[in-house]
Amino acid sequence: MSSVPAPEPIRLTCDDYRGLPDDGRRYELFEGELQATPSPTTRHQRVCRDLECLLHSHVRAHGLGEVLHAPIDVILDRATIVQPDILFVAAARLAIIKERGIEGPPDLVVEILSESTADRDRGVKQQLYARYGVAHYWIVDAAAQTLAEYQLEERAYRLRGTYGVGQPARPALFSDLPIDLNEIFH
Repeated sequence: MSSVPAPEPIRLTCDDYRGLPDDGRRYELFEGELQATPSPTTRHQRVCRDLECLLHSHVRAHGLGEVLHAPIDVILDRATIVQPDILFVAAARLAIIKERGIEGPPDLVVEILSESTADRDRGVKQQLYARYGVAHYWIVDAAAQTLAEYQLEERAYRLRGTYGVGQPARPALFSDLPIDLNEIFH
């Protein structure tokens, strides 16, 4: 009696991803595996908007680079395309911003946890961001009202700090920008 081997999973590429239908869903490609993400909640969107506005104002006022938000493709390689909630590209690296998306690792990626994405944001996406060299990674937990700041060290993230309401966050990347989480989680 012979056993039939399990079929190899289908691995998609950037070209396959580009050919997906525009059906209103948010797709990502994790090392060739297609992932769909449901629409974010209203609370998620408010937190995202308020944090992005704060970062955008600071970055623009100081000529530091560019802040962008989802949906935008971050192409990490031929089979890995992610759509972080917020990203920052430093002025010296603006050339990675192309018409079709960001081609390479941003300097900062921010993921705002949702019930449907929390495991992915703390797991596979965090590992991918580290592997591809995203220097700064923030995980914002709207339910817990916290911002966890990670910094890349030797291809792995080190938790630099977890900030909550009532204590201003002073991230390494923007040390002159105190982030009042009361304003983000109002």
